[in-house]
Amino acid sequence: MITRYSRPDAVAIWSQETKYKIWFEIEAHAATKMAELGVIPKESADAIWAKGKDATFDADRIDEIERTTKHDVIAFLTHVSEIVGDEARFLHQGMTSSDVLDTCFAVQLARSTDLLLDGVDRVLKALETRAKEHKYTVTVGRSHGIHAEPVTFGLKLAGYHAEFQRAKRRLVAAREEIATCAISGAVGTFANVDPAVEQYVADQMGLQVEPVSTQVIPRDRHAAYFAALGVVASSVERLAVEIRHLQRTEVLEAEEFFDKGQKARRPCRTSATPS
Repeated sequence: MITRYSRPDAVAIWSQETKYKIWFEIEAHAATKMAELGVIPKESADAIWAKGKDATFDADRIDEIERTTKHDVIAFLTHVSEIVGDEARFLHQGMTSSDVLDTCFAVQLARSTDLLLDGVDRVLKALETRAKEHKYTVTVGRSHGIHAEPVTFGLKLAGYHAEFQRAKRRLVAAREEIATCAISGAVGTFANVDPAVEQYVADQMGLQVEPVSTQVIPRDRHAAYFAALGVVASSVERLAVEIRHLQRTEVLEAEEFFDKGQKARRPCRTSATPS
């Protein structure tokens, strides 16, 4: 993503630093519950949190270890042991790598969706304000791009407002389905990890438990999630293309606001045509 169009909050969610922090939290929460169940020493679980909670995990160091181990989670756990010490040997008991990877991905997607929902709320507010403002502003209605019956600009915006209400409902449903935790061990059988650990981690990370996993969280959840994003993105494009069309010199029913000091129109990324 071009830096100019990247939101700091979104960049932070998908950074290596955040990913490794989430990995640690998943592992540490699992250790806490395992200690409660008597699987590992309580003092070890406490030490893991005490030494790792505020640690900065070095992505370059983890990459260096991975070049030897050829395994990302083992590389991470090795790095954690460099920070935490011997107590780190109690991490990951009975777990499989996908428990960490898939659960982390779910956390990142859920947090990203919260940003998107906030954005949709701002779009809805703007559309509502302008729709009411231009309730009686007469403009050209078109059929296949050809002048037809007159409409109002407020009616146009009201249609987009209704569409983004649907977009919000789709995002809410997509978030609920993707925010899923799996801590079920190799091939998802719970043979070496108590289901109570999964429930505890899910509660701590703001997720629901995956009812039946096969070592990985079922990918239909991800397919449905990204399909929802695609539909919402198409709504964003439809609105953006309409605004761009209305600003064309030969149409000029709308004009771009210029900030103080702005020297040119902002580059538009809504279509393949040149700006």
